[in-house]
Amino acid sequence: MNAKQKAAIIANQKPFQDYYPDHLAHCYGCGRLNEHGHHLKSYWDDDETVAWFTPQPYHIAIPGFVYGGLIASLIDCHGTGSAAAFAYRAAGRAMDDDDGPAYRFLTASLHVDYLKPTPLGVELELRGRLAEIKGRKVVVDIDLYARGEHCAKGRVVAVQAPPSYIANLVVNSG
Repeated sequence: MNAKQKAAIIANQKPFQDYYPDHLAHCYGCGRLNEHGHHLKSYWDDDETVAWFTPQPYHIAIPGFVYGGLIASLIDCHGTGSAAAFAYRAAGRAMDDDDGPAYRFLTASLHVDYLKPTPLGVELELRGRLAEIKGRKVVVDIDLYARGEHCAKGRVVAVQAPPSYIANLVVNSG
């Protein structure tokens, strides 16, 4: 994707993660309220989802390359955000729709295949595609690219968490 297309997406959409209420916005990967986190932002690009992230020097595995845990984290967070977006779209609802419970997803399974070493210090592009929606389960396939090279792919099985479950986790976390 070129810079002009990316700029148009960012200028015309609110990232999925910015719809999360404050009590759910602390995730290390995508939480806007985590001052030390990645702050990953996911958007629609037609029928796919897209996010970008530029690894920093401290995300190193060996000189010049990203460590695998970062890649897994990015695929995980883009996958759960995408799962929510796909669920809203399938239900015919907007992500800011108050006409029902908010769709919040937790990772049930994460599988990552590392296809080639991912270079450090260049922008990574993550692309998500819907593989399946069945009940509360949404499966999203994610591809990660660096400089147009396909470096990793993943599958996120995300499960919609009932609001009472999330509330109970938050209350009992202290």
